[in-house]
Amino acid sequence: MEKTQRGLRTEQPAAWAKRYARYLSATDAVVVIAAVILAEAVWHSWTLSVGTSPTGSLATNPHSIASVVLIVFWLFALSAYGTRDARIIGQGTLEYRRVLQSSLMLFGTYAIMAVVLDLQLGRSFVLTAFPLAALGLVASRWAWRQWLVRRRASGEYVSRALLVGSRHSVEHLAEQLSSQPSAGYAPAFGCVPGGREGETLGRRGVRVVGTIQHVERVLSRIDIDCVIVTSSDELPAHEVRRLGWALEASGTELIVAPALTDIAGPRMHTRPVAGLPLIHVESPVFGGRKVWTKVAIDRIAAGIAVVILLPVLGAIALAVGTTSPGPVIFKQQRVGLGGTPFTMFKFRSMRVDAEEHLASLTAEHRDAGNGVLFKMRDDPRLTRPGAFLRRYSLDELPQLFNVLNGTMSLVGPRPPLDSETKAYEKHNFRRFLVRPGITGLWQVSGRSDLSWEDSVRLDLYYVENWSVLNDLILLGRTARAVVRGSGAY
Repeated sequence: MEKTQRGLRTEQPAAWAKRYARYLSATDAVVVIAAVILAEAVWHSWTLSVGTSPTGSLATNPHSIASVVLIVFWLFALSAYGTRDARIIGQGTLEYRRVLQSSLMLFGTYAIMAVVLDLQLGRSFVLTAFPLAALGLVASRWAWRQWLVRRRASGEYVSRALLVGSRHSVEHLAEQLSSQPSAGYAPAFGCVPGGREGETLGRRGVRVVGTIQHVERVLSRIDIDCVIVTSSDELPAHEVRRLGWALEASGTELIVAPALTDIAGPRMHTRPVAGLPLIHVESPVFGGRKVWTKVAIDRIAAGIAVVILLPVLGAIALAVGTTSPGPVIFKQQRVGLGGTPFTMFKFRSMRVDAEEHLASLTAEHRDAGNGVLFKMRDDPRLTRPGAFLRRYSLDELPQLFNVLNGTMSLVGPRPPLDSETKAYEKHNFRRFLVRPGITGLWQVSGRSDLSWEDSVRLDLYYVENWSVLNDLILLGRTARAVVRGSGAY
């Protein structure tokens, strides 16, 4: 059997998944036990302060026994809810949701039992244990995810995949999976119509090991963890079903990739009809209660941020005003919600004559930027504090006032110049269905290092799939991107 490909370490998914699940189990146990012990200590302190000491020793006290039972059932709930399932780890929010849902279900049951059985368990105990453990579990899962992403980037803890379908669909899926190593799938081999042994496909060099008609024969001589069917035209339904039967004995996973791209999971719902798995795709939301919730959160958060950051805003304004002549705030016309122009605010990071030198710089540095946006490293028009402000995105802080006046959001697509829209294709104008943002997917995915196509794709993905929860996640990722300063110039 072939054991290596492209530097990846061959490992059956059951082995790495079980080992990683053991890591999570140990951490979960530590977090839950620590939270319950701390809650128990808080409860005992409170009972002593009000003069009602617990009855019996710590080992025989009913409250302590209930705590032990809670720990056991909590760990069982985390396992039963599939929080350590190999298919949800490493990417997305489903792992975190399952952790919180299992904990919430457990404490709901715990509280109901306490009322029904008239158990004197103490409100301070419940109000301490649940938030402590929930936050600790999410934080520990996040820390493990960072570790897992680094391991996967080096080719470990991944499922080696055999891609089956047309040449174009195999190349496309291989490109997408390779660009997201955190997903945990390594496109190692391919079976395509007329495939010749040893040829490679696409920029990722997926090695062809046979034709679609010979998939079952190929499975007997290569070492893989999953088979991904990338297109159904070349592989009829009855062949896919037969392939699934052939994979049962080896425990190899069968995955079918639908012809839907850039659609987030919450918008897709699979429903079996007449033996067919129909995928229902919900329309994007651009109005109603969800949007008003986003607007309310934006303005409240922006108001709080302005108050907290007033000393920082003042210091930056002083630095900009005293180091170069010109206004402190740079105002620029951008295109916002519904294609309506608005004035965007930034701290001035360039000389006042920067626009006059743009044409000559563009002609001299044709390779700077991404073909539509002009961005160059070590731009000579930057002022002394300007480079620092750009690197850590501090020049964008005045956009908090844009959020307060309703022309921008905290999270959204990048607000374009009117001149940029001249290069738009028809579908690019969908980015104006939502308010532009101070930060967004482009901010946490490379900023100025992105190609024009990638910038547009990320903006459109956000427009189609935005949610309040994802906005909060993007704000957290933005903080990390800003500290690193990568792609900002």
